Amino acid sequence: MATERPHLAVIGAGPAGLAASLAAAAHGVRVTLIDSAAGAGGQFYRRPPAGLGARHPEALHHRWRTWRRLGGALAARVEAGTITHLADHHVWCVEPVGPVGPVEPVEFVVHALLGPLQEEPVTVRADAVLLATGGYEKVLPFPGWTLPGVVTAGGAQAMLKGGLVVPGQRAVVAGTGPLLLPVATGLAAAGVEVAALVESADPKAFLRWPLALAAQPGKVAEGVRYGAQLLRHHVKLLPRHTVVAAHGEQRLDAVTVAALDTQGRVGPGTERRIACDTLAVGHGMLAHIDLAESLGCRIDGLNVAVDEEQRTDVPGVWAAGETTGIGGAALSLAEGHIAGRSAAARLTGTRPDPHTWARAARSRRRAREFFAALDTVYAPPAHWTEQVTDDTVVCRCEEVTAGAVRNAVDELGAGDVRTVKLLTRAGMGWCQGRMCEPAVAGLTGCEQTPARRLLARPVPLGVLARAGDPEND
Repeated sequence: MATERPHLAVIGAGPAGLAASLAAAAHGVRVTLIDSAAGAGGQFYRRPPAGLGARHPEALHHRWRTWRRLGGALAARVEAGTITHLADHHVWCVEPVGPVGPVEPVEFVVHALLGPLQEEPVTVRADAVLLATGGYEKVLPFPGWTLPGVVTAGGAQAMLKGGLVVPGQRAVVAGTGPLLLPVATGLAAAGVEVAALVESADPKAFLRWPLALAAQPGKVAEGVRYGAQLLRHHVKLLPRHTVVAAHGEQRLDAVTVAALDTQGRVGPGTERRIACDTLAVGHGMLAHIDLAESLGCRIDGLNVAVDEEQRTDVPGVWAAGETTGIGGAALSLAEGHIAGRSAAARLTGTRPDPHTWARAARSRRRAREFFAALDTVYAPPAHWTEQVTDDTVVCRCEEVTAGAVRNAVDELGAGDVRTVKLLTRAGMGWCQGRMCEPAVAGLTGCEQTPARRLLARPVPLGVLARAGDPEND
């Protein structure tokens, strides 16, 4: 019977979670796929709901065939009963039950909240857990960044992909990272006048990574296609530039951009003002590691550490995709497949096919090398904090300014992000520092370290009180 099979809980239904679920289910494991979105696919495969009647949703994607294959396979597995897909479920804690050791198996209880109001508690028991929780955008402040009309690059893309709406009529796309290209071209194709793509990186820096580029000809061709689309839509490309301020009274009406010198500082006299009603800005991504941290998984820098099988150092816990390091959809698919096969092998006592395993491992290695090069090239300007004025709000939840953060360091002796948090309340709001931590770390001159949050998201006190009641399991 299906219910007698080993049970794997996969948290996150993006590329990594989908690949892992399908691989595990194909090899004799019962899978529960848990995700906070209303539909599978994550941000990369985000689609408009059927009710909007989009005639060509594939126009918003460059890997639609892959999604059709993954989505079709998931639907077939759900119909067959080998995968249970719990959409709109927000996981706030994963709890090991029983002894935890290097050999002994552990049962896990996944605690989630159901629905948009996140008030109905749900628990899922499983023999193992696979974390595919993805990543979120890194946000760096600048004067005016809290104005209406300033959105994250991923937010602008989500509006377009998920709602078929655009954030404005004339946009500037700015920051750094490969996400800026699809955002700029997507907005332009949707009829938005994209006044400029402002990229702080220097494209010539890619020439220092010839082997990584040669190993990914598809990615290079993809970049060329984006460049051609920018030219076709007359989008001005400003490399080695950055946004230094956003302007407006009630909402955004212009931005000031400036050129960067070789040290990452704004060049005097290079400022120019660009009229716009939308600024889509992003400075890369950070991994979602809250659940891994609460389980005691080893963290390498700001990513979950895994071995060649995508296993964490906690028995019964695997991790794949952006949570182990930002690397794009192709890397997430490869890691998810490896993790799903590994989990199935461990739970069923079988061995994966070596040829299939080798192909996925080869794809993973090449993708990791490519994105290691991207991480080096697409780094925020080294001296971005010099443009953050003292009256610039850094923590939006608690309305803490950059001046307050600097005062905590210079006058009160704070030497790390946690102490700044205690002295200023920066990071104590609804997002628990996810938005402001990079900024606070930069302003204090400290390296950003894992926050070690006990819970992955805010939880109603009543739900938390009932979580330990056996009658609620």
